[in-house]
Amino acid sequence: MSGKDYYGVLGVSRDASVGDVKKAYRLLARKYHPDVNVHDPEAEEKFKEATEAYEILSDPEKRRMYDTFGTVKPGAGAGGFTDFGGFGAFDDIFDIFFGETRQARTGPRRGADMATEIGIDFEEAAFGVEKKIEVSRLGACDSCEGTGAAPGTSATTCDTCGGAGRVRSVQQTVFGSFSRTGTCPTCGGSGQTIENPCPDCRGQGRRQISEKIELEIPAGIPDGATIRVPGKGESGHLGGRGGDLYVTVRVAPHKIFHRDGDDIWAMLPITITQAALGAEVLVPTLHGEERLKIPAGTQTGTRFKLKGKGVKHMRHRGNGDQIVEVEVDIPKRLNKEQRQLLKLLADSFGEDHKTKQPTTAKLKKLLQG
Repeated sequence: MSGKDYYGVLGVSRDASVGDVKKAYRLLARKYHPDVNVHDPEAEEKFKEATEAYEILSDPEKRRMYDTFGTVKPGAGAGGFTDFGGFGAFDDIFDIFFGETRQARTGPRRGADMATEIGIDFEEAAFGVEKKIEVSRLGACDSCEGTGAAPGTSATTCDTCGGAGRVRSVQQTVFGSFSRTGTCPTCGGSGQTIENPCPDCRGQGRRQISEKIELEIPAGIPDGATIRVPGKGESGHLGGRGGDLYVTVRVAPHKIFHRDGDDIWAMLPITITQAALGAEVLVPTLHGEERLKIPAGTQTGTRFKLKGKGVKHMRHRGNGDQIVEVEVDIPKRLNKEQRQLLKLLADSFGEDHKTKQPTTAKLKKLLQG
């Protein structure tokens, strides 16, 4: 090995101490290790170069030879670092540089959340309703009461880790001795061992159960809204809090009413005589029938508002309104007497209902004055 400025590679002066060399190499190893720079081939080369420089400058004999001749005898190179310094995956680097691994989760753990749907009627959404829903979930085992141990027995503290769920070991590296903490191989991080597992849940403390849950659906809930039921998801592990259940509400459409926010819309068919002469009619609402006065000369598309006859506001007091849109119903079939009466009405308006002109011709005549 020759022609390389190992001091420049590590960024240290020629009179740098072994400690300074080691410190500089640590920084470069963290920065350029291949496991940290998977998609950067240049980083791998820089890591190899830094490792080579470290092995030469940290060894007094090799460093003396390098300082004197600018090279080192064959066979005295960085053979001990052919596998990137002996480091493994990313967690091993974490151990060497920071002293311990990321710890496994131990002790009680919260259960997973769950989601389901429920269908309700239009009126149930407007006024609120109580429903029962059946869900299948991981619940606490009744036989062992969630301990995982067979009835009459109990879990014991793990002898390997003393209940901590983690074990500590010392690792010798090129940097010296480093301690590392990892998941206990005996208890898997729980801190407890079960000699006699519960036969019903196989030592898990939970098993699949089916449960009926009371669900209170508030008045005014819209289609697609989600209700959270705390603690009714999957049971926690080792006594942890249960997850939550999220229920999405699906509201069935109504044959008469249409909802827009908290307002209710409805079409009201009336006869041509009611539209022409005016009338007082009964209008269906979610709250019962209401009387509505139709003024004479009302046209199709005219809208009327019934205050407070809509859906209850969920976030403040009061209700929405009901909007009634009028549609004049033109009869499709008339008997002889009805036809005669309408002809007489047309005569009184001065309409020429006897002319056989095409409609387009009549329209052209009207437009020309």
